[in-house]
Amino acid sequence: MTRFELDTTPLGSAALVTLRGELDMLATAELESALERLTDDVIALDLRELLFLDSAGLRTILLARDRLSEEERRLVLVRGCQAVQRVFELTRMTDRLEFVDAPEHVRR
Repeated sequence: MTRFELDTTPLGSAALVTLRGELDMLATAELESALERLTDDVIALDLRELLFLDSAGLRTILLARDRLSEEERRLVLVRGCQAVQRVFELTRMTDRLEFVDAPEHVRR
């Protein structure tokens, strides 16, 4: 099993959270905790190094998007590998979430 890791770095007036490994039920608490500590108006999740995403990970992302939206903040996702993107496509979340191709495309 590939361990889950995340790093947070400033991206201008946004925060870039890079996800690595597998975002599954075992990793969701770590991601939730990291996102709750951020105060930036825009949070970008970089999925390019994510190898696996299950329904618990997807739920965590959707709940984060909803919470940020209620606070008039935004969640942006940097597209991941084909396997990760497939989860968003199969669940039709590509229509409900904001995706960009690279971190530098995140609008403030």
